[in-house]
This record gives sequence, structure tokens and C-alpha cells, in this order.
Amino acid sequence: MRATAFFLLSASVVHANPASEVASAADPGNTADLHVTVDYAYEADKSTIVRESIGTNPDPLAPIQKTKDLTFHQFRHVITPRATMGIYHDTFVSVALPIVIQQARELELVNGLARTDSSTVVDGLLPAEGFDATDPGTPLPDNLMFKGRKRSGLSQVHLGLGVAPMSQLRDPTKPTWKLGADVMLAVGKIMKFDALDPGSETGVSKGVHELRLWTSFARRFPHTEGHMELFWQVPLRERKGSLFRDPGFGATNTKLGQQAGINFGLEAYAIDDKANRNRISFDLGASVVGHFEGRDYTEMWEVFALAGDSRGAGPLILDADPTVADVQPLSHPGISNFENYLETSTRFALRAALGNHAQFAVVVDLKWKTDHAISFADAGVDLPTCGNGRCEADANDLVNPGTQEVNPLHAPRIDLVGHRYLSTDNFGVVVGIQGRVLW
Repeated sequence: MRATAFFLLSASVVHANPASEVASAADPGNTADLHVTVDYAYEADKSTIVRESIGTNPDPLAPIQKTKDLTFHQFRHVITPRATMGIYHDTFVSVALPIVIQQARELELVNGLARTDSSTVVDGLLPAEGFDATDPGTPLPDNLMFKGRKRSGLSQVHLGLGVAPMSQLRDPTKPTWKLGADVMLAVGKIMKFDALDPGSETGVSKGVHELRLWTSFARRFPHTEGHMELFWQVPLRERKGSLFRDPGFGATNTKLGQQAGINFGLEAYAIDDKANRNRISFDLGASVVGHFEGRDYTEMWEVFALAGDSRGAGPLILDADPTVADVQPLSHPGISNFENYLETSTRFALRAALGNHAQFAVVVDLKWKTDHAISFADAGVDLPTCGNGRCEADANDLVNPGTQEVNPLHAPRIDLVGHRYLSTDNFGVVVGIQGRVLW
């Protein structure tokens, strides 16, 4: 049996270098391969929250005004134990447990903006003194407008199955080609916000089971190794208590958004001592990930939940049944619809191998996201005209108020054009250290 243990810092799903490595079993002289992994990740993200404004321009064709309102900061520490074991020739199973050690989020006013001039304060989503979830009732200092609770816990259990139809180790004339599927089971406490008792809600799970399909290619050359991976990730179903609930009526895009992307890189060997198995290499990589329209936890989700708590009188309280004359108070879940956007990243790594059993690396990731709306819920769905069933009596192209066409999740204060929130100037940094032991 061959066993491998290594430690890696990265911002996303991690695959060990070299990418051509395949866990196998039932080979001559090798009962089964076992790779045991611990991934540690520290990530710092920053973005500027912009608010749309109709303004006073009488020209209906004039562009919508946009004003910088808040700056978002998030810090995360994640540790992920992972085990991969060969079960047949170039066929393997895996299990991983991404554990959030700590997650902290803050919102502050953009430079030069007074508290009373913030549209978030003017519209009543936050009080002028801000909201401190770690000490409710205490005004926040300086430009700080929202301080969230520190969160931690297990978010998902990843169960994977993979196979390598081609292996360069078995046939040096071919690259290594791998196919795999990971079921990402939502476990742990669901991420929610309670304005009256913020300390009771410290979960990190989205409460959504997901499926990730991937394929990768890798090719080793005398002094370099190139690698590439393609993936698609889609939600399967929601756990009980998940915020991704479909309230019916005219609600649309109520599920967690899908993702698809590509990452690729090239590792070049500066020193490659084959006799003593000592090696120093530079790894340069990049990725492009598409996030497709849906619902998710955005930079403003806790603020939206605070302003939409049905136990209070906030401006984002929803109507659970739009067909009933009186409002049936429904708390805004905080999660909101977002616009399609791209996430790109660049990775730099310096790697070293000492003999057959020890490898080390220093890794830096830089990430960017395109600007996108983060409060984007439709007003509803215009139903076809018919005599009965799920349809409308009036022949028009409008979402008629007070009918089943209305989307209960639509909050005009943040979802109407001219009132929406946008996430802009997104940037993230990840700095990592990798240690790897083989025996």
C-alpha cells in the first residue's frame, strides 16, 4: 500500500500537484493507494457595494445613477481533511470535510460618506448607529455600519468517485485524463441571522445538496507539467430549514445558482535532480468560473434579513400570500437573487521536493469578480390567459397586484430597478503554505 499526506492552502477545491497522480488498486505489488489530505485556506475578500438611484433627471432615457454606499470585508479560515483511496485499476473514491474554523464579515461606509447620507440608512435597512451582531444595542465606531457574528462549523460532506481512462504512468505516450463526480451533502447548522439573538445563529451551511462533475487533463514533459480541469456544479435539493425555499405563486429563480468553469496551469522545474529526487519548481495557473443567475448569500444578506424580520417593522418584510387582502408577514430570508457574473483568479506557487517523501510549497491566489447586481428578484410571472387553472383572467403583459402572478420574494425597496444593490470592485487574496509527506 502507498500512502500520501499533504497540506495545502487554497481558496477553492484543491487538487494535488502533480495533477497526473491517480490513486489506483489491484495492481501487481500494490494492493491499494491511499492519499490522506488536509487543506488549510485563509481568504480575504473585499468589494464595494453600490446602490442604484432614480435621481431627479426628468429624461426617462437617462442612465440610472449609481452611488457608492458601503465597503464589504470578509475573512475566512477553512480546514478540509480529505481521503482518496484506489478501489480498482485507476479508479478511486474520496471523502472530504470542509470545516470553517472562523468566518467574519463587516460593512463600513465608503470614504467621505456620512451615516445619514447612506441610502441604506435613509431607506431604513440599517439604523444610523449601525448594527453590531456581537453586541446588539451598542453603536459602532467610525465608519463601521455592520459587524457580523463570527461563524464556524462544518458546511458539507463531499463524497466522490473518479476514474482515469488514460494514465501517463501506464502509457507514457498519452496524457493523464480523469473523470469524476462529487456529491456535496449539506450538513451542519444552516447559516441564518436572528436580529433579536444574533449569538444563536453561527452556522455556515447553505443547506443545499450539490453535484459537481469534473474532468481533468495533465501531461508531464522533461522540465514541465501542464494541467487543466473543467467542472460544472449544480444544486440538487434543499435540506429542511434551508433558506432556499420556493414560496410558490410567481416566484422565479429560487434555487442556489449553478457554476461552471475551467482552471489550468503550468509547472516548470528550475531544479530537477532525478538521482536524489530533489526538485524546485514554479507553478503558474489561472481559472475562470461562471456564476449563473440564482439566489445566494451575498455581501448584504445579513442586512436584508435584519430589515426584513417580520417581528419588527422593517422595510423588507414580505407578504407570504399576495392573493389575500391583508399582508401575511413573512421574514425576508436575507439571501437574494443575483445577476450572472464571472470570477477569475491567478495562482502563483513555489514548490520544492526533498527526496521521495517530503514536498513543500508557498502559494498565492489573486481573485476578481465582475460587477453584478445582488438584489435582483423579479416582480413575478405574467401568466397566460385562460378560463381556469394557473392563469389570469385579464389579457395583458403585466404582473397584476393581488394575484398569484406576484413573487412573494420580491422586495420593491431593493429589487426594483433604480433601487437595486450591486457588488463592484471585487478583489480577494489567498496566501498559502503547502507541506506534503509520502510514505
